[in-house]
Amino acid sequence: MNNILLLEDLPEIRAWLKSLVLQVFPHARITECSRVQDALLQVQSLRFDLALCDLGLPDGSGTDVVAKLRDVQPEAQSVVVTIHDDDEHLFPALQAGAYGYILKEQSRELITEQLQRISQGEPPLSPSIARKVIKYFASQNLPQTNAMPAVSLTERESEVLLRVAKGFTLPEIGVQLGLSRHTIADYVKQIYRKLNVSSRAEAALEAQRLGLFRR
Repeated sequence: MNNILLLEDLPEIRAWLKSLVLQVFPHARITECSRVQDALLQVQSLRFDLALCDLGLPDGSGTDVVAKLRDVQPEAQSVVVTIHDDDEHLFPALQAGAYGYILKEQSRELITEQLQRISQGEPPLSPSIARKVIKYFASQNLPQTNAMPAVSLTERESEVLLRVAKGFTLPEIGVQLGLSRHTIADYVKQIYRKLNVSSRAEAALEAQRLGLFRR
């Protein structure tokens, strides 16, 4: 990650997050913003690999920045970093294009671990958020439909997808299936490519559509 946008209005929290980011990405160039409008201007003029966005800002919601990045820099990854763990904040952020959702209340060590997952191709989701997403999609009872393109997954890919959708980390899935984390990471990349998804939330939806939760 070379260029990172950090959107956070509280100076002490912004400094704390910056220290975590530099611990994981020591050579990154970080652009700091405290307001939504400032971040939107930066998105128009600079290219970013990653954006860490708070939601409740003085002049609006970081969700607007997430959506703007999705539209003008689709290759960039947006991760929400917030205190809000309710559905009213979570799902609009995911729908806007958030790649991950991290809660500030977690320990420094856990947030650092979740940021490291980005380089490993794994969307960072706080455990409670992953459970909330899975619970939501599992409760939808989404019907299978012929309008959706058929996707052919191998038995192993289906096993990996189900565990990803349930919120297990790559190392945990590796232990469960007797495979290395790197092998699981390769499976996840292949699965995401086949399903044309880029987040755990979308993977959970596809796992539900494919009937994997009924196994």
